[in-house]
Amino acid sequence: MKVRNWVIALALLPVFAMAGDMTPEQRKDAMSSLEWHVGPRAEAIAGKATLKTPNDKVQFLDEKNSRRFLELTGNLPDDGNFIVYETEGGWWADFSFDPSGYVKEGEKIDADALLKTLKEGDGPSNEERKRLGLGELHTEGWYVPPHYDEKTKRLEWGLKLRDSEGIVLNYTIRLLGRSGVMSATLVSSPETLDADVTSFRKVLDGFDYNDGEKYSEFKAGDHVAEYGLAALITGGAAVIATKKGFWAAAALFLAKMWKLVAVGGVAALAGLKSLFKKKESSN
Repeated sequence: MKVRNWVIALALLPVFAMAGDMTPEQRKDAMSSLEWHVGPRAEAIAGKATLKTPNDKVQFLDEKNSRRFLELTGNLPDDGNFIVYETEGGWWADFSFDPSGYVKEGEKIDADALLKTLKEGDGPSNEERKRLGLGELHTEGWYVPPHYDEKTKRLEWGLKLRDSEGIVLNYTIRLLGRSGVMSATLVSSPETLDADVTSFRKVLDGFDYNDGEKYSEFKAGDHVAEYGLAALITGGAAVIATKKGFWAAAALFLAKMWKLVAVGGVAALAGLKSLFKKKESSN
């Protein structure tokens, strides 16, 4: 969710609450009514990239249906998202593109300093979450420290978080492109995260930027992002803080991370997984 849409976010709260009041059966029926694309298929993402889903265990939702999916899984609905669901493992991932420009490589990533920045943002972020009727979320530490692969142009990290239910884990991969960054965020449970990350990476083998959008196709005169690799992890907060003050930075971080923190949506995955298994057995 972009910072410019705070008023829209507030307007969406009644919709968010209404989805949370659904019974498990109503939720499964609503999930079943979504227009699922069953793999293997070539799926367009944000007009910037293509994901070739490998088999019929991997299903895809376009932007319109992804918005509804986010609502049904307890996340604030937003445009510009594309959902992938893996029926065997029961995990799902959200893809979204940020047209921030070309992000330069070569920046040293200080995991300890970044974790400190994230923890410092907990206070202001939770004030905003409280104002929006959401529970608190606290940064516990790295599950997987951030690391960048120059060959694949991928920045990856796993963050350990604590909410009212206990410890939750979010695993994020940023895929660098010519005109911006694709965010691929895995939503999983702590018990299965390691296996789900392995499966998630295999699905990402089918991801590629379209011609003209690849990182290697950068040309002089292209827009260059105002920040580097480290700021991709903090949602840009480390950079914005120096210009607008910490509150604006925390708000941006919260907006960037909004759908990640609603990990309560994982509870809906059990019903979704059983739904697809019933479909498979009836074929």
